Amino acid sequence: MYLLRIAFAGLALMAAGPTFAQARELPDFTDLAERHGPAVVNISTTQTSRRSASPNVPQVPELDENDPFYDFFRRFVPRQGPGQGQAPRQPESRSLGSGFIISADGFILTNAHVVDSADEINVRLTDKREFKAKVIGADKRTDVALIKIEATGLPVVRMGDPAKLRVGEWVVAIGSPFGFDNTVTAGIVSAKGRSLPQENFVPFIQTDVAINPGNSGGPLFNMRGEVVGINSQIYSRTGGFMGLSFAIPIDVALDIQSQLRAKGRVSRGRIGVVIQEVTKDLADSFGLPKPIGALVNQVEKGSPADKAGVEALDIIVSFDGKQIASSSDLPRIVGSTRPGSKSTLQVLRKGVTKDLTLVVGELPEDRLASRGETPSTPKPAEVAANRLGLVVSDLTAEQKRDLKMQSGLFVSDVKPGARGDFRKGDVLLTLIHKGQQNELKSIDQLNKLLAGLDKGATVTLHVRRGDATAFVTVSGLADKG
Repeated sequence: MYLLRIAFAGLALMAAGPTFAQARELPDFTDLAERHGPAVVNISTTQTSRRSASPNVPQVPELDENDPFYDFFRRFVPRQGPGQGQAPRQPESRSLGSGFIISADGFILTNAHVVDSADEINVRLTDKREFKAKVIGADKRTDVALIKIEATGLPVVRMGDPAKLRVGEWVVAIGSPFGFDNTVTAGIVSAKGRSLPQENFVPFIQTDVAINPGNSGGPLFNMRGEVVGINSQIYSRTGGFMGLSFAIPIDVALDIQSQLRAKGRVSRGRIGVVIQEVTKDLADSFGLPKPIGALVNQVEKGSPADKAGVEALDIIVSFDGKQIASSSDLPRIVGSTRPGSKSTLQVLRKGVTKDLTLVVGELPEDRLASRGETPSTPKPAEVAANRLGLVVSDLTAEQKRDLKMQSGLFVSDVKPGARGDFRKGDVLLTLIHKGQQNELKSIDQLNKLLAGLDKGATVTLHVRRGDATAFVTVSGLADKG
């Protein structure tokens, strides 16, 4: 009986053994928080003026939770409550976010939206000292701001390399959610190089670290105590944490801050192309084994790309030796290239790889896309719908003059059940199938091309729409007449 008890006790210890071992392997954040917490600051702002509501001044609407726009990515600053902004108010101070000290003489990194429109910025350290800060510069495109306080001997953070981060790795955030200074939260890297809507220049680090209003601008640490990112955005239906947090890689932020410190603004490269993603259907149409690169939709006349010989329908696969895996890679890489630099562009054109050299231009700070309208034209003589479900006609002399084009087919009607996202007024420029690009010059030519395709064929049409162009992919054609 005694031996049996010992045996059972041994089995119990063996069963408990892995649990203890697993417990010992859990990460310990205590040293990291103690050592690096003092370099993280609370930032609050004061706005000394409020404009009263006026019929001529647009007001920010209060969105219902069921509104689809309520689900968009939201900055960490809470929305105004009902009635705010509708009458003059007294100056107020609100805790808006966080930041971290990058130099002992008082330079601090934070988010641009934290200090945007602030008349006065207050920085509070963990030792309760408070300082007034001035904005050295802010870049809204990356949401990075550099501010400065007058102090010396301050604790500073150490910088890490975001490229070495691995998905699943533990990371730690320190900040001031809802004004609670030096709050520590932890989680893992969920994804890297994440593209977000309207954010073309930042390959975000996605984490499941608990981030809430007030964490904005605070640091994201790896387990070595190195800053690898700036916590910037959350995805939320409620305004609070839902497991999706996004940080700006610190290498991107450091490049921005060095430019802000040097000249107070950021210079970005541009080459003058309109691009779109290469989908699987587009890849099939172009005869590519897999979707890759950025498809050139339009080339701006006189731009660096135009001067280098880039053409619509080219697929950009690398820039200065850096692979363009998806279209979102190109704006980031070009944007980080200094204007005036000579760069090499590799494109696929009709299945052939070409290397082009260009001099990178500069992206204006506030560049608006032009909006064109389809020129008014006489109603063309109608013909029967083709296998795409479109009624097309040859361009008239007036259309050619207005559109500054020599060839193309004008879409005068789109029949119910038509294949693809076509619209009246579109001009069909090129039909692409299995890598073959056919410039469209007549109705007969288009009909013959369509007649030679199987019912299940996938084709892509390059379309002029107003002043812009687009690629429309069609999977499956109508039966042959």
